[in-house]
Order: sequence, then structure tokens, then C-alpha cells
Amino acid sequence: MEIEHHPDVADLPVLGSLPALRAALAERGDAVLLQAAPGAGKSTIVPLALRNESWAAHRRVLMLEPRRIAAKCVAYRMAELLGETVGRTVGYRIRLETRVSAETRIEVVTEGVLTRMLQTDPALADVALLIFDEFHERSLDADLALALTLASRELFREDDPLRLLMMSATLDVEGVAALLGGAPVIASEGRQYPVDIRQGAAFRPRERITERVVPAILDALRSHPASSLLVFLPGQAEIRRVAAALEGRSGDAEVRPLYGALDLEAQRSAIAPAVGRKVVLATNIAETSLTIEGVDVVIDAGFVRQATFDPNSGMNRLELRRIARDAAEQRAGRAGRLRPGVCYRLWSALQHEQLAPRSEPEILSADLADLALQLLAWGVGDPAELTWLDPPPRGAWQQALDLLKTLGALRLDTATPALTEDGEAMAKLGAHPRIGHLMLEGARCGFPEQAARIAALLGERDPFGREHADLEHRLAVLGGSSDCPREARGPMAHGPASSP
Repeated sequence: MEIEHHPDVADLPVLGSLPALRAALAERGDAVLLQAAPGAGKSTIVPLALRNESWAAHRRVLMLEPRRIAAKCVAYRMAELLGETVGRTVGYRIRLETRVSAETRIEVVTEGVLTRMLQTDPALADVALLIFDEFHERSLDADLALALTLASRELFREDDPLRLLMMSATLDVEGVAALLGGAPVIASEGRQYPVDIRQGAAFRPRERITERVVPAILDALRSHPASSLLVFLPGQAEIRRVAAALEGRSGDAEVRPLYGALDLEAQRSAIAPAVGRKVVLATNIAETSLTIEGVDVVIDAGFVRQATFDPNSGMNRLELRRIARDAAEQRAGRAGRLRPGVCYRLWSALQHEQLAPRSEPEILSADLADLALQLLAWGVGDPAELTWLDPPPRGAWQQALDLLKTLGALRLDTATPALTEDGEAMAKLGAHPRIGHLMLEGARCGFPEQAARIAALLGERDPFGREHADLEHRLAVLGGSSDCPREARGPMAHGPASSP
């Protein structure tokens, strides 16, 4: 059965754009942009609809998702529509987890995974179509992956073009279309369901976010007695405070957190159907690609915590910022995924007009050390050799090179930057250069397992929480010589870490 005729997707707006999308990819043969509103069905329907096009010739469709939970959920939904298990026609690759097979035709990956795939197979010879989903988020990995892909197409795929499809609800279509040589733009009009936007009052000076959010949640629970709520908060601290304030006050609604530091099973629990109503307290992880069952009311506090590079410390720090208007549009769209919904924006109409129109690309403010390491591993000593939507700032690039030099990753006997053996080894580890250096030095000192465990604690999400701040205790738990704290037993369910 063609996916257009599947009874579960008959009303999705993106279906109307498929003929134009198919024609553009067949005729042009290189790049197309699809602008489709939240809930249009682009993340699941488009890959399934394009997998059997004649130009695909039994090769793979590769789709990038900006977050692990979105990659898994999209893959599971596509497999469900085909009546299959994940790993057959549809599979996924995320950090530390892969579900693919020789049958797999559609592969959903996270952006860092694509970078490593390009390092090992620059031509992507068995890929017919590369889809960048939710490209408006403009993560550092997405910009790097696009720059490397454009270089790969020029060097290795001139006679057999690798088709690109950029998808988003709030994409800067003019800039991206120009970068891709005047690529055509196809619009999928209309949301799946309408969303009623209700603007609030201006934030008062020194007003705490939780002071505004908790009453809004309680009012919405009373006003919408049959609805579940999705509440956007800046970070974990606000989620914990709001959850504590709602304890014993949310009635029949179950309160569930959703943020990146949760293990994947806890994240899936937050988006799965609840027995009754639920209040999902989420960071911007819930802005895109996820359909949270039962939600038709969104409460948006209007803030985000964003990693910003601090040149004084040479490291990233989190800054509390107001969201841009494109992020506000994405968040509001979450209320209309399943039925007509309501979005409460907890700021004034005047404040909304004062928001930046688009979120700042991460490449303009982030630590570029890992990007520099990956470019040098590719053989690029100057980012100006590649094509970018926004080129890496020269100051941040030079600071990244200085760090790599300090870590022993750069050769000192070449006129242009080039990696040492240590630098090449760091690039293959898939970790920040600081973490990679730690692991290499630990191995040299005869403590590879201990170094790997410390690297895991520093580079991955810490499952132990702030109340267990002792590093020695963490290492003992990871090594299996000490009992795991009860609250960390979800992430540690599969036993102690092993040496890589």
C-alpha cells in the first residue's frame, strides 16, 4: 500500500505537497526545500513516500533529526505505519544505539552520527536522498553536516547526485535556497488543527518564571478539564521547582518531566499515553518532531537556556534567554498535533513583537573545538574552504585551534593546521577534544577503564544527580564495587559500565 492511502494518515496536510515534491526531486535532482507547519506529517510521511522513487534505485533514504528521542520516535512511527518492527525497512542510529539491517531503506540518524558517517564514507555512495528535518534549529552539528555534505557532493557525487531535502516549519527559506543554488521551495499550507493563541501580560521586574507558570497551569487544568498540558520551561531547575509546586495540586493530572538529561526510557514515558490526564514539563526538547499523546494545551514561559561560548574560560556556559518568534511558533504548534488546541503565551503582545524573528544559529556562539577537530580530520584546515549558511567566527575558530594545540592534537611543523596521531584518535572517539584527550592520557598511564568512566561522567548525562556529588562514589558505582543510588537505577539498569 502506498503511504498516501494508509487510513491513519489520510488527513495529514503534507499529503497535498507530495506530487510537487516528487516532481521537483525528479526534475532538479539536487536540492529542494519543504516548508510544512507543525503537525503536517512531514517527518513520517515524506521519507516513506519517497523511498520507492525511481531515482532511489533501492538505495537508502537518510534522515537527520536534531534529538535522540525524536529520531527513535519517528523511526518507530514509520515502522508502525508499515506494519513492521524497527530495524527492517525503517531503522535508526543514535549515539550508543543502532537498529538497522540489510533490509533497511530509511535510516533516521542524529546529526553527530552523520558527521561520523561522512568521515568514514565521504561519498555516502549507498544514499539516494539526505533529509535534514527541523533544520531551523541550526545546531552546530547540523551546520557542520550540511557543509561537509555539500563538499562531498561536489567531490564525489557529480555524476550521481546526492539529493538533499531541507524540511522545517519555520525555515529561513530564502537563505537556505540561495545556499543550495536557488533550490525550489514547496509549501504545505495549514496546520493539522487550528491553535488558539492567548497572549498574557508582560513579565514584571524580577518576577520568577515559576511564579507565573504554576498559576497558569492550575488555571488551564480547571479551564480544560479533559485536556493534557505541555508546559515549556527553560531548564531542569525550573522543571523541578514547578513539579514540586504542583505536588498534591494537579488533581487527576499526572506530572511528567521531559528534558535531555533524562534517560530515553523516561523521555518515552513522558510522551506516551497516560491513563488519565497529564502535565508534561518540558524544555525545548519538545519543540519539534514529537507528538505527545493527549496534549492539546500548551503553556509557554517564553525562555530557553542556551549554551554560549565564554572566551574567558574557553568553555560553554548556559545563558537564560527569551526565545525567538520562530521558536514560539514551533511551541504553539504542539497544541494542534492531534485536535484543535490552545496555546497560552505568558508574555504580552508587545513583548512578542520585540522578540528576535529567528533563533540564533549555534555556530555563532558555541565552542568550536569539536567542529575544528572534525574539519581537520576531513582535511579542511580553514572553514573558508567550505560553504556555510553562517561561517564559523574567526575568533572562535582560532581559539579552537589554540585548544587543540594545547591538547597535542595539532602538528606544529606544518604551515596549515593538521592533526597529530593523537588528534586523529580524538576525532574517532566522538567526544569533545578535552574528553578525548583525557581518555588517551588515561590509557597511556595504564588506567583506560577509569579514564573511560570519568569521561562518561563528564561527557554524558550524569545519572546520579547533585545530591551525590562525590566522584569516587560515582566511579565505584560504575565499576560495580558500590551499590547504585535508587534514583539512578533507571539509567544504570543494565549494570556497570565496561571498558570501551
